[in-house]
Amino acid sequence: MDEYLKATETIESDHPSIRAKAKELIGDVTSRRAKVLRLFEFVRDGIPYNLFMISMHPDEFRASFVLEAGKGYCVQKAVLLCALARSVGIPSRLALARIRNHRIPPSLQARLGRNEFPGHGYNQFILEGQWVSAAATFDKALCEQIRVPVVEFTGLKDAMLPAQTLDGKPYIEYIEHFGYFSDLPLEFITERTSKIWGWDKRAWKRPEDDTGFP
Repeated sequence: MDEYLKATETIESDHPSIRAKAKELIGDVTSRRAKVLRLFEFVRDGIPYNLFMISMHPDEFRASFVLEAGKGYCVQKAVLLCALARSVGIPSRLALARIRNHRIPPSLQARLGRNEFPGHGYNQFILEGQWVSAAATFDKALCEQIRVPVVEFTGLKDAMLPAQTLDGKPYIEYIEHFGYFSDLPLEFITERTSKIWGWDKRAWKRPEDDTGFP
């Protein structure tokens, strides 16, 4: 389990701000599962999803950067959650997949030329002796706005992005799983996302860029 507990340049589980935030969030809870649930809910809702935070630059994937920015897209949020979990001794790793979003706005689909996302990131934790998956991607406020189920994680079973909206229409489709990683495979991600966004894409950090994404 050592590789899933150690800090890396991106998964900064030893960074002062990460350690302090994790300590604040877990409070007086003692069980591993209760700790993970608190960390998960913070990243899910306290770090709102923003597609336009996608970046090709290593510094903008660091856990401390995402925490300070207060927003992120799926991979950045997964990195932050991984760092928070490791900082309190919970083995965590990143997982990547290619997904199709059937609710992507037509204007954005026209811009991207597709409704697929080639580098969706989520997390896995060791709980009760087994790996359990969780996607802290979309915050509760966004889910309520666009009428899709909020991902509820209990720590007892996988909690992935929902296949259907609250109206029973198609929503997220997992097309291909790329495996699990102890550190961020940045080259693997940027090689795919750069084809959509370009190699010079940086995170949008200004308040006026908080357009979100349904």
